[in-house]
Amino acid sequence: MDFSNMTNLRELLAAGGPVLILLLLLSVYSISVILERFFKLRSSISLSRKLIAYCRHPIRSENYQKVEEACRKEVVKNTPASAVILRLVQERHRPQAELEKIADSVIDWEVSKLQRRLTVLGTLGSITPFIGLFGTVIGVMHAFKDLAANTATGAGASVVAAGIAEALINTAAGLFVAIPAVIAYNYFLSKTNYFAKELENAADEVIYRQNESNEF
Repeated sequence: MDFSNMTNLRELLAAGGPVLILLLLLSVYSISVILERFFKLRSSISLSRKLIAYCRHPIRSENYQKVEEACRKEVVKNTPASAVILRLVQERHRPQAELEKIADSVIDWEVSKLQRRLTVLGTLGSITPFIGLFGTVIGVMHAFKDLAANTATGAGASVVAAGIAEALINTAAGLFVAIPAVIAYNYFLSKTNYFAKELENAADEVIYRQNESNEF
C-alpha cells in the first residue's frame, strides 16, 4: 500500500477543511445522479424507439389488439412511448382534438418523469461555485489571521501558505463539482426535449392513422 498517497490525501483534506469535505460529498452525489439519469434515459429512449417502430405496421393494418399487447409489456418497464400509444389506442374513438390533448398531457407527464432529477444537477451547478467561494473567503481570513499573529516575529510567506492553500483548493473543488453538473444538466435537458418531439411525432402518426380509418 502506498502510504504517501494517503498522506497527500489527508494533507489535502486538512488544507481544504470542512468546506472541501462538503464539496467532495456533493461531487459524489452529483456523479451518482448523472450516472443514474444517463442509464435511465438511454434505456427509456431506446425501448421507446423500438416500440414505435414495432407498432407502425399493426396500427396501419388496424390491428389494435396487437398494439395494446406490445404496449402493456413495455408499460411494466416504464417505457414512455408505451404510455402514449396505449392511451391513444384505448381512446381512439374520441375526436381528433381530444386525442391531441390527451397525447400532449401524457407526453408532458412522461417527459417530466425523465427530467425528474435534473433540477438537482442544475442546483448543484449553481451553488457549488459559491460554496467554493465561501471556502475561499474562509481560507483568506485564516491567512490574514496567521499573518497578523506572526507579524511581530517577522515571519514570511510560509505563515499564510496554509490559508492560501485552503482558499485555492476550495475554489478548484467548487468548479470541479459545478462544471460536470452543468454540462450533464444541459445535455440531459436537450436530450429529453428532443425525445419529447419524437413522442409528439409518434402520437401524431397514431392519431392520423386512427382518424383516417374512422373516416371509412
